[in-house]
Order: sequence, then C-alpha cells, then structure tokens
Amino acid sequence: MKKNLQKGFTLIELMIVVAIIAILAAIAIPAYQNYIAKSQFSESQTVSDGIKLATSEYYAQHGECPVLGTAAGFPMAAASYAGKYVKEADIVAGTYATNPTCDIKVTFKAAGSVSKGLTDAVALFQGYTVGGNFNWKCSATTIDDKYLPSVCQSK
Repeated sequence: MKKNLQKGFTLIELMIVVAIIAILAAIAIPAYQNYIAKSQFSESQTVSDGIKLATSEYYAQHGECPVLGTAAGFPMAAASYAGKYVKEADIVAGTYATNPTCDIKVTFKAAGSVSKGLTDAVALFQGYTVGGNFNWKCSATTIDDKYLPSVCQSK
C-alpha cells in the first residue's frame, strides 16, 4: 500500500502566514516611526545644551538674555547652532511663570531627512530663575507628544 505524503503548504496555510505578517507590520511600522522621531528630537536637546550654560552665566551677570551674533560669548548666528535634523537654534526673550526668561528656540529642518512629525517644527527650552538658580524646562510647542521624550511631554 502506498502512503499519500503531503509535500509543501496548502494555500490557506500560506494565506494565514501572510495575514499574521501584515498584522505585525501594521503595529511595528508606526511604533518604529515614532521611535525614529524621538531619536531625531534628541538632537535638539544636544544642540540647545551647547547654549544653555553660556546663557545661564550671561543672564546671571547681566540680568538679560544674550543675543546671538552680538553679545559677548555668543559670536555666532542662530544658523551656526545646527545639526543633521536641526535647522537652527536661537535665544529669544520669553516669560515663564511671570518671570523674565531666556528661551532657546530650536527649529527643525524642512522635509527630507527629518521625520514627518518634526518637519519645520519648533521646540522651546525655557530658562527661568527660581531663588537665584537658573533652571531649564523643555516645552515643545508645535510637536505632537508621541514624538517627544517623556520629560518634554505635556502632562
């Protein structure tokens, strides 16, 4: 008697495998895109860190915000503070909790290598004084929370 041996997969088995892969991709791709945007946002923190210490010191000595390109210790223009995803970083006067502050405004580049959620977006790092100490708060003004690290998300 001959045995009937099955060789290969049936069409329904292959369709089930394709459906499972499609479901996994539908979940994984958006999560990966958010991860990429968060990693690109971290460059804005790195660029602003280069300005924060000098801004804090200038404010402590002069009682006002420095102006990039004109103030002593800030010889470069805003476009000089840039990166792969960051177009420029600038120091702007602002208000935080009714105290005058020095804010660092970071603008991301237009479409291209920047994630869709960060294209032409602006992140604001607010510097403010409390009891004579200069502190910084991340406040991403035009960026959706899902693209931000937890310290910058609006609660």
